[in-house]
Amino acid sequence: MRTIQIKQILSQARVGDTVTAKGWIRTKRESKNATFLAINDGSTINNIQAVAEPGQFSEELMRVITTGACVAVTGVLVESAGSGQSVELKAQNIEVYGGADPDKYPLQPKKHSLEFLREIAHLRPRTNTFSAVLRLRHALAFAVHKYYNDNGFFYLNTPIITASDAEGAGEMFRVTTLDMNKPPRTDDGKIDYKEDFFGRETNLTVSGQLEGELAALALSKIYTFGPTFRAENSNTTRHLAEFWMIEPEMAFFELEDNMNLAEDFVKYVIKYALENCTDDLNFLDKRLAEDEKSKPQNERSIPLLEKLWFVVNNPFERLTYTEAIKILVASKPHKEKKFKYDVAWGIDLQSEHERYLVEKHFKKPVILTNYPREIKAFYMKQDDDGKTVRAMDVLFPGIGEIIGGSQREDNYDKLLARIHEVGIEPEALWWYLETRQFGSAPHAGFGLGFERLVLFVSGMTNIRDVIPFPRFPKSAEF
Repeated sequence: MRTIQIKQILSQARVGDTVTAKGWIRTKRESKNATFLAINDGSTINNIQAVAEPGQFSEELMRVITTGACVAVTGVLVESAGSGQSVELKAQNIEVYGGADPDKYPLQPKKHSLEFLREIAHLRPRTNTFSAVLRLRHALAFAVHKYYNDNGFFYLNTPIITASDAEGAGEMFRVTTLDMNKPPRTDDGKIDYKEDFFGRETNLTVSGQLEGELAALALSKIYTFGPTFRAENSNTTRHLAEFWMIEPEMAFFELEDNMNLAEDFVKYVIKYALENCTDDLNFLDKRLAEDEKSKPQNERSIPLLEKLWFVVNNPFERLTYTEAIKILVASKPHKEKKFKYDVAWGIDLQSEHERYLVEKHFKKPVILTNYPREIKAFYMKQDDDGKTVRAMDVLFPGIGEIIGGSQREDNYDKLLARIHEVGIEPEALWWYLETRQFGSAPHAGFGLGFERLVLFVSGMTNIRDVIPFPRFPKSAEF
């Protein structure tokens, strides 16, 4: 008999159909009249209920069927007498693929803390919360590819192993085949990377942007969507050591075009999730509302679905960094010294400053532009004032910066001078500089941390809970 997913059974099958539901037991409830099994296969947040009559199956079989066990139940769909489902499965045959010792299985039918579930990341996708997040993550990833494909972009795979540091931060994971117990040494005692696999020092990439620019200056519009790595010893709720980045690069785009694309793109993918992940988002909305009840009224966040539709339906506020600093200096938290970090022109804005602008002042997403050149990367196009660059950051409520980008410097002399200024050896980026010598063009791009997008859309509060197997300091268990 053909096996179909539980999502299809619940949406397409009719009363009287004989079907086989395969999945994992979420709950088992016994009464004198029947045994009720809630089965879920991950295709939907909704379970199908299978009903077995007393004595229908052997006691030995029914003992093995416990929470966490994997089963196949064949039966006839009947109208459900209980609330919460329209149909249920009247069991005719039950096959157990794998049992789950109830004394050892850690996912019992009760609420578990997110911290505990991180310790059993191999099992947490079986919970309602994490199965919903992972289905949502899939939908958002699909929407990313669909958006760029439909808008004439080409998907580019950029290197994971690289010899360049796009950010200039130096916080990278080294890639080597050398024996670290007895590495080859140069005459002055340093490790001789000429003996390494690539003949030079290499690392895991922090960004595909630089390579993306090369392709954009040939294909006009490209995007990358791949893993990136930061060896940053950070244990915040917004940082991971391994995460995924979406980085479009566009020839003939200037700062205004870049902002327009970023706003349109992020609205599109959020709307796609709202229209295609209804059950999961309804569940996550209720989950967040339940968590918010424990907070004081004035600290509660806006309901998840309301927040998402608000972002989709309203234009983002746009202003310069200089204008933002004036607002922050004049703000009540600054005057009353409630900001942890001081505010002055030239600072790198902290999350508390960004969230004040978004959540308190404008009460909507904000795009900040034209940052001081000293706090931004070398590749950003310099403004005529000599003080600022054509950078842009998109700030979201609860997240802070979700997108960072800029118009790229297309003038060879200015780019070379800036590379010298920040202490990068021009020889290391000879290929990047040559694109400014051979047919240079105005171009722009941005980067969106995919996990921050999933964090925002799901309403989760820790970025470690929106990626299947999080990597962070002292943790690479799974």
